[in-house]
Amino acid sequence: MGSASHAGSLPTLQPPVIAVVGPTAAGKTALSVALAEALGGEVVNADSMQLYRGMDIGTAKITEAEKRGVPHHVFDVLDVTEPADVASYQRLAREAIADIRARGKRPVLVGGSGLYVQAALDEMEFPGTDPVIRARLEAELEREGSAALWERLKGLDAAAAAAILPSNGRRVVRALEVVELTGSFTASLPEPKAHIEAVRIGVDLDTPALDARIEQRVQRMWDAGLLDEVRALEQQGLREGRTASRALGYQQVLAHFAGEYDEAEAFRLTAQGTRRFVRRQRSWFKRDGRIEWFDAADPELVARALAFAASARHEQIQ
Repeated sequence: MGSASHAGSLPTLQPPVIAVVGPTAAGKTALSVALAEALGGEVVNADSMQLYRGMDIGTAKITEAEKRGVPHHVFDVLDVTEPADVASYQRLAREAIADIRARGKRPVLVGGSGLYVQAALDEMEFPGTDPVIRARLEAELEREGSAALWERLKGLDAAAAAAILPSNGRRVVRALEVVELTGSFTASLPEPKAHIEAVRIGVDLDTPALDARIEQRVQRMWDAGLLDEVRALEQQGLREGRTASRALGYQQVLAHFAGEYDEAEAFRLTAQGTRRFVRRQRSWFKRDGRIEWFDAADPELVARALAFAASARHEQIQ
């Protein structure tokens, strides 16, 4: 993978946060644990769907065994009926980072939700809301569906639409609300400027290899009991959860339970949706020239990432 330059660093006496980013199934979780072990660190979540309690199999949430004793933060903080909110996430993530640093540990932020990574680390304030506009757009969402509203957003702000799944009605409504309030959702996101100093490590694979991993990942989810997990969460209100019910895998299984298509089609659409999501993740992260990219298939990945983190820290705090 190609590398990028690093600019806009902030002077600090503390070592920078290590941020591990990249597309779904590239191996971020394993790398984050290895880096935390090597650096005396603790992991902070930046995956919007891993905020949800009980959504374990379908989000490939790290298991206790996989944590290898490394403390993990900002996981399992929401019920499936609660909406995920990037502004609230920003507060939780920054509190966790400050707490880890106060105890002399190294924060390792990991996740593939680009907006959440940016909210945690960069200067970012969120536009207000207008209850009248929001109510009108939510009524239109119920009436027309998320795909129709996404097409409208695409016509108003193509860059915003490219960063949001057409099925994510809540985010589409929020983007349309911001467009109406400010004129542009994309313009409301400032040029990235660090609020918390960080070394940004990206991991990715060539597309055919990553596609194969995605197929294997979805198969593992099915084998591990994703359908039973969704059935149990349905009893806890998953179907009514505006954010959680739209998660990849969960949305498709809920539709299968509703008789919209058979299980084989739910599997196929989950894998297909994940591949599409990967393209959006890459598009988001590739815009950030501060990220240094590494090949996830490199057997020396951990050593190379550690060497980069050490050299980048030296460059940034001198």
